[in-house]
Amino acid sequence: MNFFLETLRCIVLFVYYLLESLVFLVVPGRKKNVSGEIVLITGAGSGIGRILAIKFASLGATVVLWDINQEGLNCAVRLARENGAGRVHSYICDCSKRQDIYRVADQVKKEVGDVSILINNAGIVIGKRFLDSPDSLLEKTMEVNTMAHFWTYKAFLPAMIAANHGHLVSITSCAGLCGGNQVSDYCASKFAAIGFAESIDMEMRALRKTGVKTTIVCPFAINTGMFDGVKSKWPRLAPVLDPEYVAERIISAVRQNQEVLFIPRIIYAAHFLKSFLPVKATVLLLDYMGAFDMMNTFKGRPKNE
Repeated sequence: MNFFLETLRCIVLFVYYLLESLVFLVVPGRKKNVSGEIVLITGAGSGIGRILAIKFASLGATVVLWDINQEGLNCAVRLARENGAGRVHSYICDCSKRQDIYRVADQVKKEVGDVSILINNAGIVIGKRFLDSPDSLLEKTMEVNTMAHFWTYKAFLPAMIAANHGHLVSITSCAGLCGGNQVSDYCASKFAAIGFAESIDMEMRALRKTGVKTTIVCPFAINTGMFDGVKSKWPRLAPVLDPEYVAERIISAVRQNQEVLFIPRIIYAAHFLKSFLPVKATVLLLDYMGAFDMMNTFKGRPKNE
């Protein structure tokens, strides 16, 4: 194809996709049916993972729950079974260990079947300045928040590709869009998770596997205990998010095959501004939003949760 035709095609499709996006802002797309899908959720013993398990089960999906905490996992299973119509399976899995992920993944494939919706939700945060963070915890942040995504994709993506059917959901953070104070390791892990998810999406498109969808979720701090103690300087503008609301938005995004979800919506504007503003202007806005002091009151989730 010559340069003129290729350029014309690009312009026409570019305008079409922009208009399509604007239409979907006003008229949401039809939601796909997840009944009968096998949905695996990591970090399902508490927080967003537990709520997602309940909601997917209520939609008739078979849910597979992974967590390192047996007590939290038992609670999630009980709630999912009480509120859902789908089957519920649970497995203890340490997502910081590659071999543990592969072992439990093989067990899931034998006992439940091929996972068709994979939700990488497990995450940890230290909440200290970089030089005050122990090496072992820095490594664990990357292992859970980033490397675990590599190993779960290696385990479950081949079946999705073979069937040309599946959905990969990466629950990251707005901390993966901009660096912050006292979250250097967390930001690094979330930046990496976003880059990985975007790259896998590109690989699926290059392979013409249009049936394998991806959704990247970038929320602000959520009131699940993980960021306990963190307060927003301007709660009306950027509130600490209600977990039920976030879970509902995630499920809607998955069912509508939405590629990227920022919560709250102001994150879209902030991300856009960061792409072209001078660094000093960006820092000024971050300071205004309280990004320098947010983690000063951080406590985090109690170790027994």
